[in-house]
Amino acid sequence: MLRILKAGLALLLTLALTWALNTKLGDVPPVARLLSPYRGIWQNGEAEADFAAQQTLQLPGLHQPVRVRFDDRRVPHIFAENEHDLYYAQGYLTAHDRLWQMEFMTRVAAGRISEVVGPKALEYDRFQRRMGLPYGAENTLREMLRNDTTRLVLESYAAGVNAYINSLSPKDYPFEYKLLDYAPEPWQPLKSALLLKLMAWDLSGRSDDLRLSNILSKYGPEVVRDLFPDYPNRTDAIVPPGTPLEFEPRPVPPTPPSFTAAMAGKLPQREPDPELGSNNFAVAGSRSASGLPLLANDPHLQLNLPSIWYQAQLHAPGVNVYGVTIPGAPTIIIGFNEDVAWGVTNVGGDVLDWYQLKFRDARQREYWHEGRWKPVRRVVERIAVRGQPDRLDTVLYTHHGPIVYDQQEKVFNKQTPIRHALRWTAHDGGNEVLAFYRLNRAHSYPDYRRALRMYASPAQNFIFADNRNEIAIQPNGRFPLKWPDQGKFILDGTDARYDWQGWIPMEQNPHVKDPARGFVSSANQPSAGFDYPYYLGWDYAPSDRGHRINERLTQLRGATPDSLRNLQNDNLGVNARQMLPWMLSTVTGSKMTDNCFLPLLPNSPEYAAVGALAQWNYRYESDAVAASVFELWYNDLVKRLWDDDFGSAAGLEMRYPSRARTNQLLLRESGSMLTCFQKASPWIDDRTTAKRENVHDLLTASLHFAVDSLTRKFGPMGPKWAWANQKSTDINHLANLTGFGRQDIDCPGSPGSVNATGPRNGPSWRMVVALGPQVKAYGIFPGGQSGNPASAYYDDMIESWRVGKLDELVFLRAADENHPRLGAAWRLEARP
Repeated sequence: MLRILKAGLALLLTLALTWALNTKLGDVPPVARLLSPYRGIWQNGEAEADFAAQQTLQLPGLHQPVRVRFDDRRVPHIFAENEHDLYYAQGYLTAHDRLWQMEFMTRVAAGRISEVVGPKALEYDRFQRRMGLPYGAENTLREMLRNDTTRLVLESYAAGVNAYINSLSPKDYPFEYKLLDYAPEPWQPLKSALLLKLMAWDLSGRSDDLRLSNILSKYGPEVVRDLFPDYPNRTDAIVPPGTPLEFEPRPVPPTPPSFTAAMAGKLPQREPDPELGSNNFAVAGSRSASGLPLLANDPHLQLNLPSIWYQAQLHAPGVNVYGVTIPGAPTIIIGFNEDVAWGVTNVGGDVLDWYQLKFRDARQREYWHEGRWKPVRRVVERIAVRGQPDRLDTVLYTHHGPIVYDQQEKVFNKQTPIRHALRWTAHDGGNEVLAFYRLNRAHSYPDYRRALRMYASPAQNFIFADNRNEIAIQPNGRFPLKWPDQGKFILDGTDARYDWQGWIPMEQNPHVKDPARGFVSSANQPSAGFDYPYYLGWDYAPSDRGHRINERLTQLRGATPDSLRNLQNDNLGVNARQMLPWMLSTVTGSKMTDNCFLPLLPNSPEYAAVGALAQWNYRYESDAVAASVFELWYNDLVKRLWDDDFGSAAGLEMRYPSRARTNQLLLRESGSMLTCFQKASPWIDDRTTAKRENVHDLLTASLHFAVDSLTRKFGPMGPKWAWANQKSTDINHLANLTGFGRQDIDCPGSPGSVNATGPRNGPSWRMVVALGPQVKAYGIFPGGQSGNPASAYYDDMIESWRVGKLDELVFLRAADENHPRLGAAWRLEARP
């Protein structure tokens, strides 16, 4: 009997252990399956010989054979006989290399991460859905499927992705599926639309409306006008002031009297319910060695592995284009063909507004608008949660858009006002795929303009050059026709005059072609000068990068591709060049202030740091010690200046004034040029202390903070204080899986330099194109073509990227063309 009991217990224990080792428990993966030699992660190992040099694949749904050549970076060069097969092959090959990434990103956009990781992602999923990303994707998909061309492109691409998915058995799944214990699902065109909305969220989902409204409420309109002026850094507008208008502007809607009154301070404002950059530039033939244009682009995004971009060449009748695309989206997004080249940077215009609502009662079934009660539309979201029952979440919609939070609760994003409706261009239908389809086939400037008319969101600065010696740039997208400052603050959702009342015609978006200065450029600064007739927003990225790019392009003659590559890797900090001389002179004293404070002690660490700073050339090189000191010193100075007034200490969700206005105040209004800081701005004083501080007090405290921080981290001042150590650029795995990223990469640059490399963000793709009879192009991204961490092509481009090199891109004219860097050759055929 005892033997039977022992045998039973042993069997039960074995069964329990078998279940546990084959089941995902919390964050622990199913260990037995994960480590299985037949289906586990060992199956994902990839040696060079595992990639077939020659093979023919039989695929369902292909119409005609497709030839694919792979170069030494494993970039596919796809040669198809028709458009269906071209995008089918693009979908198949992208999925072959990046399936987990593209599918995971669409789950992020759709608010479906809880299905994979369980309840810890529930609030994130709710937020994505309540912000309306799936809602906007569905609207965009309807628009794209109405067009025969984009329907063909999207459905062919999806068919190719699905052909790859259907060829897999669980042992073939990318390792992330095994680690997280789930399986890929069929690809649909909606997923491509979701990816576009995710980009819209990254690039246009920021809002200052709540923070500015709180500032207006606390300090009044005079302070807003003084410290938060429109376009504080408009000196290097993308379209230069004085560029002739080629259109008759439409009338701008009048500013409602109630808004004017509020800004005049005559009426109290309605009490409201309680934060990526890029560069592109092109030079005309008059400034190049070849006599034909050169174009460069480096979009700055969060750096992850697998890389956000995937290189490909697409060739079919009527098109031969090379560039990068986001895995999951068909066509080429940034690239070139035999006649033209184009690139993008983010505009950063104000295309997201919040509307304060008045509900009829606590049930929130109706809201007041245009003099009557209007019904609220209720949409029930079903959120699947791994290991738990589905959650139901009801989202309320008005004519403006979704009410992101309709009840008092802890919000996912602090800039989200409760019981307010959201109006956002990303919610509207658009056909961005058709815009890129046409750009891929463009041969001239008119083709470029025709393509841009289809583009809606997120607004981008589209730069252009062609082999007819034309260059151009157009901040482009759908911009609402607003009265000045409309949307700078939370808007009155009861008054129709506060609604968006139409759009700026696409052909009237700011644009310039062949300017006299011989170049066009953008770096996320304001789109146009004050002579542009429409309001696009009030605040943009600091002007540092744009100013530096224009400064160097103005001096450029006889430019070569290497000239533009060098400019992409320019590490000079314009802010340091502007502010450091003043900071040093003020902290060390002058004849006006020498008797107002004690000098730095000669043997102090701060004295030594000041000495190093005085020798610095303002370049953020990897070994620059002074760069580490300056960044900590300046940023802490700004914090000490504003935190008591507009930071967390002030008790409301607010923001600091822009860098331009901050620098102006420090340089001109801090009393640093007057005897003992007389007539200093009252903003200098720290309101939280009994003492009345002057700017020298702030500077010395910040300098001490910087030196003390670096000493605690690296020891006494020395080589360990090098900028690369302090900045510490990391490229993490997309899902933050430890061990599958690259940390502490030794590279120069800073968020404010043209080489905008920060701790987690940076140039995600550097490209230089030389137009001509035989176009030549160069490019690199910080990763590799493969999404498989076990592949040699997972991160093989990082070292070249780190040191600022570019690969010459292999651009083929025909499938049979010989090239020394070509390797594998595949043939895709229709399955009988």
